[in-house]
Amino acid sequence: MAVVGAGMAGLTLAAALARHGIECRVFEQTGGLAAVGAGIQLSPNGTRPLLELGLGPALDRVAARPGAIEVRRWDDGRLLTSTVLGADCERAYRAPYLTVHRADLQRCLLDAVPAGVVRLGRRCVGVRELDGTARVEFADGSVAEADVVVGADGIRSVVRGCLVEDAPRPSGQAVFRGVVDIAAVPGISGGDVSIWVGPGRHCVCYPISAGRRLSFAASTPAGDWREESWSVRGEVSDLLAAYTGWSPVLRALLAAPESVSRWALHDRPEPARWSGARTTLVGDAAHPMLPFGAQGLSQGVEDAVTLAALLARSSADTVPHALRRYERIRRPRVARVRRFVADNQRDHHLLDGPGQHARDRTLDDDWELDSRAWLFGHDAERVAAAVGRTDGARR
Repeated sequence: MAVVGAGMAGLTLAAALARHGIECRVFEQTGGLAAVGAGIQLSPNGTRPLLELGLGPALDRVAARPGAIEVRRWDDGRLLTSTVLGADCERAYRAPYLTVHRADLQRCLLDAVPAGVVRLGRRCVGVRELDGTARVEFADGSVAEADVVVGADGIRSVVRGCLVEDAPRPSGQAVFRGVVDIAAVPGISGGDVSIWVGPGRHCVCYPISAGRRLSFAASTPAGDWREESWSVRGEVSDLLAAYTGWSPVLRALLAAPESVSRWALHDRPEPARWSGARTTLVGDAAHPMLPFGAQGLSQGVEDAVTLAALLARSSADTVPHALRRYERIRRPRVARVRRFVADNQRDHHLLDGPGQHARDRTLDDDWELDSRAWLFGHDAERVAAAVGRTDGARR
């Protein structure tokens, strides 16, 4: 197998394939996996597969386990509602809710992948399906053939471009990201995920680095900003200007970092297909999501373990059938999550007035831990196994 892209979904897939005894190569265009980025939230539907891959001890060293998600009003910081996490969440969904720095999670995943699997400096420029195999073509003129090629190469996926004709579309929102020592902002609850919601924007912060630091992401209207990169620098002064009049505690957080990054948010339309006979997609290459539900990574993890489980029960001759099953399983799930994200984008950014008042009246019900059962309780591998049994019975 060949996996294009050594991001979170690609590395999770490589680790999952290794657990099933399937050899793969991961081709990454960069010359080194740099420690870039900021925080990531992992809900139980994403952490459970990672724990089953053996990442538990490593995550215990670097991740934090927030006690709650708190939703606060934009101007005075008043608590609007909360979702209990911690031990209650772990008991309910058999896995914890974790918050972690992207670079720390990347190292955990790399340690779970067999040595020599990741090949750096290999920029994919095209994929062609042949008779019974697929060929990856690289910028240096070299090629690699495999029985399956998986595009895990992000929102600007080259592999996707070989399956469908579409392009990333701007959301109209950008996000500033920053990381600060937790002691630098004494007014922030360092043990929880905090979300301030208000007119046209919102900010979320949470602990990372085993609770020693805070990561925040503050959305704003994008204007003419189009850059997409963890490393593109934004200006703290622009961030503070965008949050004029917001909670003093929040503004103290936004003023604390020496530097911030700024990223224009994009997604892509639902594609006509994710898969060919020997090619498929995972993570952002298949379904890039806006970060208004903290599900991008967890959905990529779900993709990876689902695909690995199906391929483990397939032969070379039945790979096309396995890829069709993978897409049939994952598309309805992803569509529901994307609707959830779209609802959050609307509700987080309401202007003060009747719509905001109506939202606030239903917040407690919407944010109860039990109301997340459809999301947090999803077991991707169990679903894949059930579909496999059903298909077997039909045959």
